[in-house]
Amino acid sequence: MPAIQFTDRAPGAGVSEQGRTLARAAVAALGAPSVLNTQPWRWRIGGDVADLRADRGRQVASIDPDGRMLTLSCGVALHYARTTLEAFGSRAEVSYLPDPADPNLLATIRLTGECPPSAGSARLFRAMSARRSDRRPFADRPVPAEVLERLRGAAEARGAHLHLPRATDLIDVTVAAGRAATVELADPAYRAELRKWVHRQPSARDGVPAGTIPPPAARPVPIRDFAASGPEAATLHDPVTLADAFARYAVLFTDADEPRDWLVAGEALSAVLLTATADGLATSVMSDLVEVDSARDTLRAALAGIGHPMIVIRIGYPKPESPAPDPAPRRPAETVIERRDGSP
Repeated sequence: MPAIQFTDRAPGAGVSEQGRTLARAAVAALGAPSVLNTQPWRWRIGGDVADLRADRGRQVASIDPDGRMLTLSCGVALHYARTTLEAFGSRAEVSYLPDPADPNLLATIRLTGECPPSAGSARLFRAMSARRSDRRPFADRPVPAEVLERLRGAAEARGAHLHLPRATDLIDVTVAAGRAATVELADPAYRAELRKWVHRQPSARDGVPAGTIPPPAARPVPIRDFAASGPEAATLHDPVTLADAFARYAVLFTDADEPRDWLVAGEALSAVLLTATADGLATSVMSDLVEVDSARDTLRAALAGIGHPMIVIRIGYPKPESPAPDPAPRRPAETVIERRDGSP
């Protein structure tokens, strides 16, 4: 298993071996995906404990007034950290929302000893460096049922569920995408925040790089209109221009809809994305389908009201002739990880 090198001096400097172990996990979690690549988390490490805290300054108010997407994104980072610890043979216990008086403290990780490195976690750990958000149309290749079942199992193992509508049953997902786009594009605050988080300058450390946004194409389920340009000209019924026909869509849902469930959804989302990557699949996350109440209600109706939709995942095989997408930019470790005494 490859070793992680501390290229940022501060997170590993002058701390105990347990602190270094936790810092290594926090550094690995820098690569976690998040809504609009906002990376809305902070880590505080002291002794044998790492605190995962919400960075409310990175909450996208127009689409996430309750902090659902922020918390879910932090759950993904939590899973990245836990996967790293397990892959390197560290046993840890996690406390969720441990302090009711401090809602920004989302979780604590406490090291409790050593254990044999987990082969499954090692596989997911390797996938962490390979995973990318790939919004381009996928290859004309179906995803086998047994692969989709592995993704379902990955979600269940983390306390969430995965609904996988067949290609012939996508009407609810398509309608949800249309409702989300209609509401959001009519909101000046949303359009302003979209401009803030979609970056063209290569020096950006967060946000969505413009180079990762594919040109418009008619798809069975439209992706977010990052340019806020309005409906695409091609129709969904034109077989000549229809792209992404072999994409599968998964609705990740939980039994309840409280902050604890949002964290669970984030961990389950991470497990699904990394399992898909390890199986050679490409993915992208469609958070816009749950950002608008009417769109989320449409998805919940598709679940027959038995759960709460948290996110939609687009799944497929990358086109063999296409190079892998560039990685999204990341915040420097010293801006995200600090010691409990307040030092970086």
